[in-house]
Amino acid sequence: MLEIKKYNLSIIVIVLTVAMFFSCKDNFKDVQNMGISENEPVGIAENFNYKYTDSGKIRAVLISSRMLDFSNREFDYFEFPEGITLDLFDDENNKSVVVSDYAINYGKTNLIDLQGNVRIMTHKKDTLFAEQLYYDSDKNWIFTNKPVTFKTATDIIHGNIFDSDTDFNKANVLDPTGNISVED
Repeated sequence: MLEIKKYNLSIIVIVLTVAMFFSCKDNFKDVQNMGISENEPVGIAENFNYKYTDSGKIRAVLISSRMLDFSNREFDYFEFPEGITLDLFDDENNKSVVVSDYAINYGKTNLIDLQGNVRIMTHKKDTLFAEQLYYDSDKNWIFTNKPVTFKTATDIIHGNIFDSDTDFNKANVLDPTGNISVED
C-alpha cells in the first residue's frame, strides 16, 4: 500500500512540474512595460530641437516646446501638442518654413498630420494657409480636404481641397475662388 501512495505522489509531482513548465511564457515584454500605462507616452521631450543633416548639410530643423513619444504602441506615433516650427532647406540652402499649432507624426505610415493655423511659406514667398494639412514624407506630397488659402506673387486662391508636391510645382486647388491670373 505504501508503494502505491509513493507512486501516485511521484506521478502527481511530475504532472504538476510538466503543467508548470508548459504554462510558462515569455513575459519579458510585459516586464519591460510594467509601470507604463498604454495611454501614457513612453517619453516626453521639452524644448525639442532636432536637426536633420544629409551629406554634411542641414536639411531640416524641427522645433517644438513639447514632444510626446508613443512608440510603445502597436501603431506608434510622436505627438507635438503645443505645435511645431519646421525649417526645410533645399540643395541651394533656400529655406521654407512650416508652422502649426499641433502635429502628430505616424511612424508606420510616414504621414504627418498638421492642425490649427497651419502655414507653409516657401523661399519663393508662396504661402499656404490651412486648418489641417497632411504631409506624406514617402511621396513628398501635401494635401487636405479642408478649406485653404494659397497666395503666390500674383494670386490669392481660396479652395476646399488642396494637393501638391512640396515645392508647389504641381499645386492643385479644387473648387477655387478668389483672384486667379490666367495667361492668354
